[in-house]
Amino acid sequence: MPVSYAQMCASIRGWKVTVLLLLIAAHLGLSGKCTRPCSCDPRKLTVACVNKNLTQVPPTIDEITVKLDLRKNNLQELPRGAFLHTPYLTHLNLQASNIRSVREGAFRGLGRLVHLNLAHNNIDVLYQESFDGLLSLKQLILDHNRVEEIRPGAFTQVGSLNLLSLAHNRLVYLPNMVFQGLLNIQWLKLSHNALNNLATEAFASLFTLTRLSLDHNELQFFPTQTMTRLVEVTHLEMSHNPMIYLGEEAVSMSKLTHLSLDHMSLQDLSNTALIHAPLLSHLDLSHNQLRSIEPISGPKELSMLNLTANPMYCNCHLRPLREWAQEGHIQLLGACAGPPHLSDEPLAAVEPADLRCRGREGLTKEELEETEASVAVAGAQEPSATKPKKSENCPDDCDCAPEAQHATCEGRGHTKVPSGFLKNTSLLDLRANHFHNLPTNSFRGLADVVSLRLDQCKIREIESGAFRGMKTLLYLYLSDNDLTSLEPDTFAGAPQINYLHLEGNRLLEFPSVATLTPMPSLLELHLDRNAISRLEPAAMLSPVSMLRALHLANNTIESVAPNAFEPAPHLEKLDLGDNKLTEVPTKAFGDDHLLRELRLSGNAIRWVGPKAFLPVAESLQHLYMDGTGLAKMSKDSLAGLGSGLLTLSLGGNQLESVPSLSALTGLQSVNLADNPLQCDCSLAPLRKLIDSMSVKVSATCGGPGDIQGQSVKEVSVFQTCPGNEEPSPTTPPATEDSSPVKAPKKIKPKPALLEGVKPKPSKAKAKAKPLERPRPSVLPKEGKKSKKTKKNEKKNEKE
Repeated sequence: MPVSYAQMCASIRGWKVTVLLLLIAAHLGLSGKCTRPCSCDPRKLTVACVNKNLTQVPPTIDEITVKLDLRKNNLQELPRGAFLHTPYLTHLNLQASNIRSVREGAFRGLGRLVHLNLAHNNIDVLYQESFDGLLSLKQLILDHNRVEEIRPGAFTQVGSLNLLSLAHNRLVYLPNMVFQGLLNIQWLKLSHNALNNLATEAFASLFTLTRLSLDHNELQFFPTQTMTRLVEVTHLEMSHNPMIYLGEEAVSMSKLTHLSLDHMSLQDLSNTALIHAPLLSHLDLSHNQLRSIEPISGPKELSMLNLTANPMYCNCHLRPLREWAQEGHIQLLGACAGPPHLSDEPLAAVEPADLRCRGREGLTKEELEETEASVAVAGAQEPSATKPKKSENCPDDCDCAPEAQHATCEGRGHTKVPSGFLKNTSLLDLRANHFHNLPTNSFRGLADVVSLRLDQCKIREIESGAFRGMKTLLYLYLSDNDLTSLEPDTFAGAPQINYLHLEGNRLLEFPSVATLTPMPSLLELHLDRNAISRLEPAAMLSPVSMLRALHLANNTIESVAPNAFEPAPHLEKLDLGDNKLTEVPTKAFGDDHLLRELRLSGNAIRWVGPKAFLPVAESLQHLYMDGTGLAKMSKDSLAGLGSGLLTLSLGGNQLESVPSLSALTGLQSVNLADNPLQCDCSLAPLRKLIDSMSVKVSATCGGPGDIQGQSVKEVSVFQTCPGNEEPSPTTPPATEDSSPVKAPKKIKPKPALLEGVKPKPSKAKAKAKPLERPRPSVLPKEGKKSKKTKKNEKKNEKE
């Protein structure tokens, strides 16, 4: 029988539907093979194996997977060809997976990958072929690792990369051509490292880079020669570097439009510093030490100059800047710090005519010195009065690098501080010599030194005023010497010291108030490995109120005076580890403190009482109490701590149980390793926390015997515990303190067990009264039960 056209069309449609159904079935069958313990989404072709304690990349992940999430595992190392079985990946997340190394060829085969996140791991070296095969990669995130070395050719295989982020690592030096191969890079993030030296060709070949972030590093001068290679950069972030001066023609970047130099230590900048940055439109100089600057030559497009939080002195020396800003319609941000009649007046609101200087006869001694200094600075910036040329002289047995303003005499056997260094020396390294004594004015003529290393010099005594005249000194290293005490005027004449290293000496006492007074700008004080036995008086930190970090580990501290740390409200890091404290120094803090990290490990703290951390609870993020012998913690010991706490480390103690951690919803890491934890229902809240949150927990059972040594996360003993924290029926009946809401129906306690509850006179039998009348605060209406209700309850109890 001939087939009609309609029948043929219907047959074709049916065939298409059948094929489509078969394809869907095949796809569902393929996607249904979800690797345990991962979760899969077949519609989006994604696989997530988050916080599963995986030690390797699962080899059974579906081949068609496009997005793979392996966060918070324990991968340790990525071997060669780790992802050959998933060639279609476009997004790969490996954050916080305890990865220590990425071997050559680890990502080989991932030619379609566009986004790779390796943040929050422990990677310390980037090898030559670590990223081999990632031909399509656009974004590579390596933040919060330990990268301190980048091998040559590490990025030669990622030519399509647009964003490379290496923030929060340990980079100190960038060698030549370190980023070779990044042919399409647009943004390079190197923030929060320890960079203090950049090779001249470090950024060579980055012809497409438009944004560079170098903020929060240790650069002490602007790397002019290095930056000239960045021909396309428009945005440069250099804030939070310890630079004190920006010299002539320092910035030579023809396309630069935005430059951030805020939160540094700038005391002066040449009016020609930016002469080779003609397109600069936004310049941020806020939060520096500038008192006055001249009109800036070079930028023709400048529209905003930020001078906020600088000690700008609004007198006649600032008039040229104000007139220049007014004529060029430049937004001028900031305010006057003086004189008194203009204090706090916005710079943009002060008329040039109001910027006047009084005659010399009317000036105070302080104002006269300020005026003379301003005139000297202004004169030094005139073309006819350029800075003196650098001398080629260098002391015997020393090496000097004039271009880098660096001099070293390390380990040359000097018995006294050499003289004859270049006057503009900024980095002076004298460590490992044999000075024994530093007399007054030991560094005469070295007013520009920023960093001075005197560690391991066998120094026994420092005379008053030894550092006098070092007005720009920021870093002073006196560690590993033989100092037993410090004179009140030891650091007089060096008012800008920010970082003072005194660890590894034999100091018997904490530096006195008089010793610290000449250093009002101190940010970090290192006193580890000394012989300090107590911290007092309470006002010991009053001269250094801006202190951010205090290191006191490995001393013999037995006591801390109440409110000892209160004068330093900005203190963020306190290390009291390995001392002889027997309790948490709760009373040492003030009410409003910003402490983020507290280390008490290695002390003899056996007990933590209620509200021990309450004064710092709102700001504390990391708490370390390992190896203290801690045996018990009050149930309220962590009161006040909440979602802000990220790390709680209590390893190597004698804890059998821990207080509730339910309020600590932001925890990322809990260390309870090497504690004799009793894995019974009292520990159920901890297990519940582990199961409900993505928390990295190290904890093993110390008992009962049959599960000793097993991970708290893995044992099944908690499955028989109640779903809440109330006692189970098999535990002893609750006492008055536990305030039961309902009387148990099956077990009829004797009246003697409810101590302190008096029977209510009634016709009912006395035996039932303790159960019929809980405390009024719990069930206020219980006494109004009818006789019929009470009779039914008695009947149920008998049954």
